[in-house]
Amino acid sequence: MLKISDIQVNYGKSKVINGISLEVKEGEKLAIMGRNGVGKTTLLKSVIGVLSIESGNITFLDTDISKEMPHERSRKGIAYVPQGREIIPDLTVEENLDLGGYAHTTDLEGQKEKVLEYFPALQAHLKRKGGVLSGGQQQQLAIARALMSDPKLLLLDEPTEGIQPNIIAEIGTILERVRKEMNLTLIIVEQNLKFAKKIADRYVILQKGKVVSQGEIEKLSESVINQYLAV
Repeated sequence: MLKISDIQVNYGKSKVINGISLEVKEGEKLAIMGRNGVGKTTLLKSVIGVLSIESGNITFLDTDISKEMPHERSRKGIAYVPQGREIIPDLTVEENLDLGGYAHTTDLEGQKEKVLEYFPALQAHLKRKGGVLSGGQQQQLAIARALMSDPKLLLLDEPTEGIQPNIIAEIGTILERVRKEMNLTLIIVEQNLKFAKKIADRYVILQKGKVVSQGEIEKLSESVINQYLAV
């Protein structure tokens, strides 16, 4: 589904992504891990087109999207849940959801009804402003907003950050259900190792803008964890 080939991404003169290559198959659940500052978020933003790549290419569904604008990639089926959620606090829950679907469906109400089936916690708060929701509810809203575009590939950046354990478990259950029923492929940047092991079937670890380890997540060894993930 997604093929990243030897890409480089710079911030000014600083090279943040330094020759990363990886492939993601349809239906796969990939966890991208690593310590702070190794290029995880930068990698996601290069896939969605917010950051331009200096070299290499990105292919989605056999089409080179390296030069496409973010809205063009979104229409092809790539959705993104940013770190920190970034919902619009002064819009209601329903307005945030509508914003995620306007450009992608002619049946906004039908898509919203479909998405809200996965998020009963949001159903009772449709008319409340997003900014007054709890952190866990805001994270669910951010995921639901992304699903309004009916994507094929969903990218999530630190979805468990700042959320209490029982809500983390609930989000994991929702994502697994959504993946199966909406036929989604997932790429999750995550530092919560327990959550990553629960939800992903494969992992990639970054260090200094490069892939230093990858494989089936059930085979992720303690030595690799200690070398690249332990603080």
